[in-house]
Amino acid sequence: MNRDDKSEIVSQLSDSFSRAKFAVVTDYCGLKVSELQELRIQLRDCDSEIRIAKNTLLKRAVTDTANDVLAEDFVGTTAIVMGYNDPVAPAKALTKFAAEHAKLQIRAAALDGEKISSEKLLALSKLPSKEVLLGQFLSVLNGVPTGLVRVLSGVPRTFLYGLQAIKEQKEQA
Repeated sequence: MNRDDKSEIVSQLSDSFSRAKFAVVTDYCGLKVSELQELRIQLRDCDSEIRIAKNTLLKRAVTDTANDVLAEDFVGTTAIVMGYNDPVAPAKALTKFAAEHAKLQIRAAALDGEKISSEKLLALSKLPSKEVLLGQFLSVLNGVPTGLVRVLSGVPRTFLYGLQAIKEQKEQA
């Protein structure tokens, strides 16, 4: 690989690192090409990607980006997973794949430029998706006015029940 090819790869990786909100460093040693392809497809569905490059190129590309906290983890056979929008979906796909394939080892992760532990990554993967969280939030917001309307309508309703009881008493007498 000549110098121009390396600089092109570094610029592509640097662009990916700067756009990524979520990045995970993994060790893919021992995985078959078909298994990696399966992971690529799963990650592509959730607006993320997996990239494999030399560690020296990765270290150059990650400098001066938010994910530069991962630079020390680029050792051995390294694959980097980068999520561009919602970090929950790629975390779910990656942890599920790692549970099914023991040869994929998760080394480190970064979320919005902050290094997170593997326990936090696992907790992130157990969160509901962004759409579900927004739906839950909207149901909470909808519950407040609904409750207020029920409380406010309770006063006239009980007043009407009282009037109805008085009317029935007078009719019986």
